[in-house]
Amino acid sequence: MLRLRTQQDTGIEMMLPRSSEAGGDLPSALRRHCEDRAPGPYQGGRSPTRLPSGGLVSYRTVIGVHLVLIEDGRVLLGLRRSAAYANKTWHTPAGHLEQGESVAAGAAREAKEEVGIDIAPADLELVHTLHDLDADDGAGRLQLFFRPVRYTGEVSNAEPAKCYRLGWWPLDALPEPVVGYTVQALTAIAAGEPLSVRGFSA
Repeated sequence: MLRLRTQQDTGIEMMLPRSSEAGGDLPSALRRHCEDRAPGPYQGGRSPTRLPSGGLVSYRTVIGVHLVLIEDGRVLLGLRRSAAYANKTWHTPAGHLEQGESVAAGAAREAKEEVGIDIAPADLELVHTLHDLDADDGAGRLQLFFRPVRYTGEVSNAEPAKCYRLGWWPLDALPEPVVGYTVQALTAIAAGEPLSVRGFSA
């Protein structure tokens, strides 16, 4: 008999006959059930874990939320102050999605934390999605770019410990250097393209 646990290891178990005992392979629907609940989520870009059935273990990915604030043809960028990543490099106001929040709520939170403006999550429009394969660690990341329909407050550098300064730049004349995937996303947004992929071979 084959003993399986759920991905969250809740203690719920299923007793299933091995293929040799059942006289053949597990039914396809049951195989999909097992694959969906296999432990050890696959981190995008790394060598995937394969199940005996040949399927891939589903994986989790980091989600980045970005604010695309464009006024009079100019986009707001911040010059990053960071010892860990992209110091003195221009980037959109952005951050990682936190546990338990929606992507729109995460983008609204980052807007308040970084540039001091208030945006209702319902007033954010998703203008671009970029699936990025990080060349440094081989992990896939989903970068979501939101444009506010409206906001309140004055744009300011609300996190000077993390940002040297803010600047408004024409979309066709961005400063240098800019975070690589940010350039790709802004170019796609200007062209009206909702989706792009970076770093993947297929």
